[in-house]
Formats: sequence, structure tokens, C-alpha cells
Amino acid sequence: MDLNQKMEEVCRLFRIYDEYLGYETIQMGNVNRTYKVNFRLADGKPKSFLVQNVNTYAFRNPVALMDNIDKVTEHIRSKKPGQMALHFHHTQDRKTYVIDGDNFWRMTNYIPSVTYNAVKDPVILHNAGIAFGEFQTDLADFDITELAETIPDFHNTRKRYEKFIASVKENRAGRAAEVQEEIAFLLSVQDQACTLTDLYRQGKLPLRVTHNDTKINNVLFHPVDNSALVVIDLDTVMPGLMGHDFGDAIRFAANFVEEDCPEAEKAGVDMEVFQGFAEGFLSRTAKTMTDMEIQTLAMSCFVLTAELATRFLADYLDGDLYFKTSYPQHNLVRSRCQIALARDMLRKMPQMEEMVRKCIAMYR
Repeated sequence: MDLNQKMEEVCRLFRIYDEYLGYETIQMGNVNRTYKVNFRLADGKPKSFLVQNVNTYAFRNPVALMDNIDKVTEHIRSKKPGQMALHFHHTQDRKTYVIDGDNFWRMTNYIPSVTYNAVKDPVILHNAGIAFGEFQTDLADFDITELAETIPDFHNTRKRYEKFIASVKENRAGRAAEVQEEIAFLLSVQDQACTLTDLYRQGKLPLRVTHNDTKINNVLFHPVDNSALVVIDLDTVMPGLMGHDFGDAIRFAANFVEEDCPEAEKAGVDMEVFQGFAEGFLSRTAKTMTDMEIQTLAMSCFVLTAELATRFLADYLDGDLYFKTSYPQHNLVRSRCQIALARDMLRKMPQMEEMVRKCIAMYR
């Protein structure tokens, strides 16, 4: 059976019985394979859906993953009757997936939109902040015990540091001698980097539903006015801390350079980007946040940056076993760029904290 026939067969299993017209391959993300599948309704109007073939090597428990996604998206839809929302279609037996041999399929509504991989436009950044903030507030009353932890200890920074220290000691690829400065810095800031993990263990930060991949390109924007439509790519949705989502969004969006820029000295926090995203995010979340979440929100940016730096450098020391690399020192370049960003975050921490306080005062 060719892929065209397979697309139609999968859609029929998701109870789409209209006239099948064909499919287009969509370049979306680096993990799953995505297709736009087109139909003609009985009244002659066109209608499209997104079908994805989930990478079950990357996501080892796809059924639990889809259970999380289904619960979260249906909860959000219940809060937004008549509004745009992400919806995963169900089979006759109410499953949000179809297993076909080694293939794991899912289907969502298709939303005409635009996305941005890198952006400095303050309006778009503000709207992205609103989108991720609304994601948090829509799920503020969700029973967190209903979600599976699909990637255990994903942002447990203490465990990330344990792995990093073990990689330093083992020095599997014989590279430790050339990165002593980077190792020393990351070890010197270990306690600051573990702030969120330690406070959660002490019962001072609440678990929430978190997205855990809050890149700007995971927001769909209206093609005319750039208002945020929906948050997508929910494969890493699970219990976490609010700072994980805010901190990772800033880490990705507010850096002056891309995360693998070979000129690490150019890395740093663009405070205009920080302000735009923070104002949007806090306009929706300020009233639901605890005092400790507010106090640690700026620090969360440093936490997520330092954590990723340990992961890149550990992988470099291990011989580049986890992250895909394009050249021999790719993971070292990545880690140096994150370290430079983390250093700048520490320098600008008072400014970041003051900006958070101003936003809280504005929206509370």
C-alpha cells in the first residue's frame, strides 16, 4: 500500500468519511512526520486535517503521551466553547491514535496559520507570551494526578547535574582536558541552577501542567494580525513547574544569537524580548501565581539555561551520543553558547526581577 492509500485508510479509521483528495507533506518539527490531508465535504467545501506519524523511538510510551494530550486538549476546549482550539480526533473506540504495525498515527484539526522560528517583533513576542500564559491558566484547575510523567526527571536539575558530574569523571571521549573552564563554571553555579528543583522538593513550588517545549515556533499565529491562535506540539506535556515553561521560552527566544552560534561572546539576554514575552505571559498568569513562583521566575531563565548547558557538555564528554550533531565540536559550541547566555542572565538578574515585579503590579 502506498502512502496515498495509507493516508486515506488512517483518516477513515478516525471517522472521516468525506471525499478524499490527497495529502501534502508538512515540514513541522524534527521528530514526527506530518501530513496535511485534504477532503471535500458534501456541500463541496474543502476541509483539511493534520495527520502525524509519531516517532516511537523518541517517545517510548506513545499511548501514555496521547492520553496526556487528550485530557489536556479536551480540558482546554471545555474552557473555550466556540473558540479556536486544538482537537485530536478519536477512532470508533474512542482512541486518539491508530497503531499500524510499527506506525503510530494521530489526527488533529488543521488550523490555517503562520509560525516563526526566530522573531524579535515585540507584538509577536507579547502574543506568544499570552498564548503560553493562557495555556497555564486554562489548566490551572486541571487535576495534575491524571497526567503521566512521560519523561521522568525531565527538569530535575539535581539529577541532570549528577549525570553531568558522572560524565566529567568518566571522560569517555577523552575531551575533559579541553573544557576545564566550562566544567568549573557549571559546577560553581550548581546550587543556583538547582533552585527550582530544591524548592519543589521542599514543598515551596506547586506542580502544574507544563508544556516543556515553549519555543515560539510552537505557537500558531493568525496570518493577518499575528494574534496567537493555539499552542501546539504537546508531546512533552506533563507535570512540572511554571518556571520551566517561562524559563525555557526566554532561554530560546531572548538570546541575541541561535543556541549553537559559534561566537559565544555574542550570546546574551535581549531585554526587549524578555519584556515583550514576560508582559504577555504575566498578563494571563499573574493572578494565579504563588509568591514563590513570582520570586523565582527570573531565576528560572538561568536555571533552564544552565541545565541545558550541562546536558550539551555531558553529551560532548560522552562522545555525542544523545544530541544530533553536524560537526565534531557541535555540542561544545552549544554548551559554550548556553554558558555565555547564563553568565549574562546572572549579570542582568536584577533587571529581570524588576521587570517581573512591574508586570505583577500591573496585572494583579
